[in-house]
Amino acid sequence: MLRVECDRWNESASKLREEALKANHARTRERLMALYEICNGKSATKVGRETGRNPQTVMEWVHRYNLSGIKALLYQRTGGHPPFFPQK
Repeated sequence: MLRVECDRWNESASKLREEALKANHARTRERLMALYEICNGKSATKVGRETGRNPQTVMEWVHRYNLSGIKALLYQRTGGHPPFFPQK
């Protein structure tokens, strides 16, 4: 069974939720809230179905978090044209 290893990073499900609510980018919020839901008993498949994401993507978020913590889920712009109106 897929498990979010919050203890490894001295965090909890409530900490994931707190970080999600104050995250600057929507994709970071989505990823952290998905982990929060998994911590509270939902499966990656169910979270994927509810969010419109492939369950494998959600599982990948869990694996990345388990390896590197919250910093691994922070959204980073990787290419394409820069936004016309930069975020503040």
